[in-house]
Amino acid sequence: MESVAQFLSAPHDTAFSFEILPPLRGKSISSTYADIETLMAFSPAYVNITTHRTEVTYKHIGDGTFREFSSQRRPGTVAIAAVLRERYGVRPVPHIICGDYSRREIEDQLIDLSYLGITDILALRGDRVRSAGIFTTAPDGHHHAADLAAQISDFNRGLMADGSQAEPVFPPFTFGVAGYPEKHEEAMNLSFDLRNLKAKVDAGASYVVTQMFFDNAKFFRFVERAREAGITVPIVPGLKPLTSLRQLSLLPRTFHIDLPEELSAELLKCTTDEQVKAIGVEWAVRQARELKEAHVPSIHFYAMHATKSVAEIARQVY
Repeated sequence: MESVAQFLSAPHDTAFSFEILPPLRGKSISSTYADIETLMAFSPAYVNITTHRTEVTYKHIGDGTFREFSSQRRPGTVAIAAVLRERYGVRPVPHIICGDYSRREIEDQLIDLSYLGITDILALRGDRVRSAGIFTTAPDGHHHAADLAAQISDFNRGLMADGSQAEPVFPPFTFGVAGYPEKHEEAMNLSFDLRNLKAKVDAGASYVVTQMFFDNAKFFRFVERAREAGITVPIVPGLKPLTSLRQLSLLPRTFHIDLPEELSAELLKCTTDEQVKAIGVEWAVRQARELKEAHVPSIHFYAMHATKSVAEIARQVY
């Protein structure tokens, strides 16, 4: 089976792909299976499995004392990737993040994935801890996705985290990275952000998947500027349909994105989540059709908590 990078680079009609979220620790995986099976009807070219970093909580243990506890709320990314391939015959793309992982812990994940024959990954910095104002990582971890990309490329060549040399990995990992049509929240400007994106590509990334956006003009301009900056790999647009009133302020605040005035004018009329869902589907269908007409290699849908909406969009577009 060809890699995702090979598929995206080859001539084909605009593909469909989506991203799922592993279940919370202790929860049944049945709902995840149900989401996947709903969307498998549209023949996804690949399916991403998101990864969340360890979360820190503080519990009162008496006498005014609090103790710090760390927990991985959504474990099982590697296992779910294996299930996706074996149960559904689809190419899985697990996320590898900097988060609070050391170089050795990242290497262990790569070893496990390589052993299972899962060699498509998405390399991301990951989110910062909710309670922290800045991004933090392990003492020997990576602060930037470009450094994570370099480690993956080194691993492919057999260069291990401790500096020792092993046999090159075969088949090697191919990986994508994130792009930001409205720039990363920490970038000084879009030009600076594109410099960072090129650094990730130069470190070995074979394609780019964008953060969600609601204005196609911003995506097309982003692609133009990326090409001008010397970034030649495929760029995949990422879409997320709106599904709730809460998202109208949550998404702009969390992801530092704007909603177009035409869209926001319609959303201001909504009083229920169902009304938002209907507009969310209609708007995403418009976006997807225009992107498909532009012959993008794939449209990647952030399907978490929006499976029914994504299925309806795919039904109308594909």
